[in-house]
Amino acid sequence: MDYIKQLILNRFKIFTLISVSMLLSIVFLMIRMKLTHSFFYLFLVWNLFLAVIPFAITNYLVSLPKLNKIGFVLWFGVWLLFLPNAPYIITDLMHLRLNRDSFLWLDILVVSSFAFNGLLLFYLSLVDMKNKLKSYLNESLTNYTITSMLFLSAFGVYLGRFLRYNSWELLSNPKYLCIDIINIVLKPIENKEVWLFTILFGAFLSVGFWVFNQLSKTEQ
Repeated sequence: MDYIKQLILNRFKIFTLISVSMLLSIVFLMIRMKLTHSFFYLFLVWNLFLAVIPFAITNYLVSLPKLNKIGFVLWFGVWLLFLPNAPYIITDLMHLRLNRDSFLWLDILVVSSFAFNGLLLFYLSLVDMKNKLKSYLNESLTNYTITSMLFLSAFGVYLGRFLRYNSWELLSNPKYLCIDIINIVLKPIENKEVWLFTILFGAFLSVGFWVFNQLSKTEQ
């Protein structure tokens, strides 16, 4: 408990800024619901909650002293399982094509604000995990691992958006998920859209993470 209290004190500014940003997104959504009398985008709140999970995990890990390797690997696996949920919100922009009223600009604002928060949580969580990995791996291997996580997250977003898999289905329904993944790996030509999405979205996340890191160093 003392570790958590110390974490809150040390990261009060970060938690406050993120809370304000997420609250603003929810306010935008409430205004949208009031004006359109529609609850269509209410699912964004759930998606944002899922995006918070990997951020919460890495914050918890940072608050602890060095874990043994087995404990860290277990936490790393859970973190990786939920990590794609954060950038996944970006793909919710696809729902804008369903707009048929005069409030398209408001829909863009609502979805973009949630997507921004998802991306912010994603990068903050990656920074924490990168710092944590340095306790177990050398710097070059740490950088390679983080880069791999960026592209794996892109692949996970595809599985969630287009194949409609959820993070917990790896535990509750692993059979069909594993079959689809094996099929994608063994038949790359037939699944070229998957690889194109993974490469391009992964590149987008990678460049964004690099810019985020550079801005953080400049601020420091």
